Amino acid sequence: MKTTVRTAVTALLTGALLAAAPAAGAADRTPDRDHDRRHAGVQSVLDRAVSEAGLPGAMAEVRDGDSTWFGQAGTADLDTGRKLAPQDRFRIGSTTKTFVATVLLQLEAEHRLSLDDSVEHWLPGLVDGNGYEGSRITIRQLLDHTSGIHNFARTKLAADDFVGVPFLQHRFDSFTPRQLVEIALAYEPTFAPGTGWEYSDTNYVLAGMIVERVTGSSTAQQIAQRITTPLHLKSTYEPTGDDPRIHGPHGRAYSKLMVPGDTTPFYDVTEQNPSLGFGSGDMISTNGDLATFFRALLQGRLLPPAQQQEMLTTLDPRGGWIPNTRYGLGIASLDLSCGTVWGMGGAIDGSWSYTFGTRDGRHVLSTEVNGDWANGTWAWPIGVFTAELEAEFCTPTTTATTPS
Repeated sequence: MKTTVRTAVTALLTGALLAAAPAAGAADRTPDRDHDRRHAGVQSVLDRAVSEAGLPGAMAEVRDGDSTWFGQAGTADLDTGRKLAPQDRFRIGSTTKTFVATVLLQLEAEHRLSLDDSVEHWLPGLVDGNGYEGSRITIRQLLDHTSGIHNFARTKLAADDFVGVPFLQHRFDSFTPRQLVEIALAYEPTFAPGTGWEYSDTNYVLAGMIVERVTGSSTAQQIAQRITTPLHLKSTYEPTGDDPRIHGPHGRAYSKLMVPGDTTPFYDVTEQNPSLGFGSGDMISTNGDLATFFRALLQGRLLPPAQQQEMLTTLDPRGGWIPNTRYGLGIASLDLSCGTVWGMGGAIDGSWSYTFGTRDGRHVLSTEVNGDWANGTWAWPIGVFTAELEAEFCTPTTTATTPS
C-alpha cells in the first residue's frame, strides 16, 4: 500500500459455500479483567494511534477460539464525541478484493470458468489496443496482479481530481466499470502479462465484470448470495449505483486528502460515490463481520481444497507493496516477528483497515481507523496496524494463539 494516488481511491491495498458460520454478536463482550489484560498491548496501540499518531479514532476486534474482545480509543464523531462501537460500519477499501476473488474461485469450483480463461474470452474486445491483448491475460493474472494492466488509480485523472482539495468536489463523480477500464487502457501496459507484479485496481474491476458476465447478475448480488447471507454478515454489503451513504450505524470518516503533513487540515469525507471502487474497493462492513469472513475463509469453509490452495499460493511483490508481505489471489500473507498471519487490508479516503489471522483461522484481529494519516514517526496507519498485530500475536505475555 504505497502512499500514492491509488490510496486515495481504493486501497489500494494500499485481493461454493461448504458451511455457514454463526452470526457475530456481542455475547462474548461481557467484562473480563483477565481477558482485557491479554489484549492490553493492542489497547495500548489503539490509545497511541490517537494520542501520538493524531487519528480521530481507532478500534479493533479480536477473535481467539470462542472468545471475542473489542477495544477502541478516540471518537467516532468529532462533533458529538461518541465512542467507536463494535456495530460501526466503515468502507473497507481493497478488502473488497478478497470477496471478489472468493466468488471467482467458487465459480471455478463449479466449473463455470477456469482461472486460465482469458479476459478476451469473457469480455471480448474490452482489453485491446495500445499494447494490450486480452487474449494473453488470464483471470488468474488479474487476481494476483501479474496482468500488467495499468492501474486507473495511478493516472493523471486520478491525480488531478482525487488528491488534495479537488477530491472534495470529485468524490461524488460517477463512473461505470467500463469507464474505469478505459481510463487505465489509455496508458500502455506496465509489463507483459505474467512477467512482473504491480498492484492494479483495474484488475479487480475486470474481475467484477467477469463475475457479472458469468452469472448474469451483479457482483453485489453474488457476494450476498454466496458469502454475506450464508455467513450472516448483516452489516456487510457492496453498495449499488451511486449511493454515497453508509447505511446503518457508523461514525464519520476524516481525510487529509492524501496530502501528508502533521499540520495538514483534514475533512469529513464520510459520504462519497462508491462507483470508483467497483470490484476493487467499494464494500462496507464492520470489524466483527470481517473477522467472521476471514475466519471462515482461512478455515476452508468457503472454498474447496483445490481453490483454497490456489488462493493461498503467493507471489513476492519484491518491494513493490507492503513490507514483509506476499500476495495470493485477493489475500496476503504478512510476516511478523513471531510468524506469519494471513488476511487483507484496505485503504480509502477516511478509512483504513486490516484483518489478519493465523492460518487455521482460530485467532483473528480486525482493526480500523477513521482517518487516513498517521502523524509523527508512524508509517501511515499501516504502522499502527503492524504494531497491533505484533502486540496481539507476538507479545510473550499473551496466552492467545500465535502464528505458526
